[in-house]
Amino acid sequence: MINFFRVDHRLLHGQVAQAWYGATGANCILIANDEVAGDQLRKNVMKLAKPAGAKLVIQSIAKSANSINSGVTDKYHVFVVVASIHDAYRLLQKLTVNIKELNLGGTSPSAEAESLSAAVGVTPQDRKDLRKLQEKGMEIFIQQVPSEAKKVVNFRKE
Repeated sequence: MINFFRVDHRLLHGQVAQAWYGATGANCILIANDEVAGDQLRKNVMKLAKPAGAKLVIQSIAKSANSINSGVTDKYHVFVVVASIHDAYRLLQKLTVNIKELNLGGTSPSAEAESLSAAVGVTPQDRKDLRKLQEKGMEIFIQQVPSEAKKVVNFRKE
């Protein structure tokens, strides 16, 4: 079961490992990222950052979708982390399970991105992807840490 779905360009770091992991009730973190899945050094670094007792799975986006859709993850409470809005869109398009919320926690700085918060900026392509997700009923919100209030964002009116 997917407990939480977050976009965070840093993937697994202190904020995710400590604040979010505990707040979501997850017992498994799934890093869905094509680059990290193919880089053993980066995988090893991610393993060092995982919370004690947590299961950590690092897979490509396609393999992550297959794992979720096959039901192999159903026995876990899964916290999914992707590096970009487009990666979130790609993964969500492949899923047969319904994900109701997408947390925007941090995006890579970009000259073409419009800032929505101190940590989140969206490019024109991000806006298109987020609009399509919202049209399917997904709530999209910005929230850095669990103690901060959710800021729901709307891309449908554009």
